[in-house]
Amino acid sequence: MTTTAISNSDPIIDSRDIIARIEALREEFTVDLEDADDVKRMADFDFEEVRELSKLMVLQDEAQPYCPDWRYGAVLIHEDHFVEYAKQLAEDIGAVVADTKWPNNCIDWEAAADELKVDYTTVDFDGEIYYVR
Repeated sequence: MTTTAISNSDPIIDSRDIIARIEALREEFTVDLEDADDVKRMADFDFEEVRELSKLMVLQDEAQPYCPDWRYGAVLIHEDHFVEYAKQLAEDIGAVVADTKWPNNCIDWEAAADELKVDYTTVDFDGEIYYVR
C-alpha cells in the first residue's frame, strides 16, 4: 500500500490518512528477527519514516479518544488554518454565500472561528496544535 507522508505543517489532515499511513509504515517495518533476510533489510530502513510512524502513533493516541468518527474520517485542522476552515464551513452549511461581498466582507472571521473552537479539542502533533472533534 502506497501512502503519502503526513506532516505537522499540513493545514488539514484526515484521520483515515493517518490510519492508512500508520498501517503502511508498520507493514514496512515489520521484521522477523529470526529471519536473516529480514534482519539485513533493517539496514535499509528510512529512519525519517520510523520517526514519522512514532509521531503519527502518538497523535492517534491523543486524538482518537476525542473523535468518535476517527475510523470513518475525523478532520484535524492546523491552528494557523482554522479561520479559513471556519469560513469554508460557513459556506458549506449555507450560513453565508461564497460569492457575495456583503455581508462576508463585514464578518469578523477570527471571532467566528474563536466561537467555533468551543466545539473542538486541541491536540499536539509534534509541536503543532490541531483542532479535532
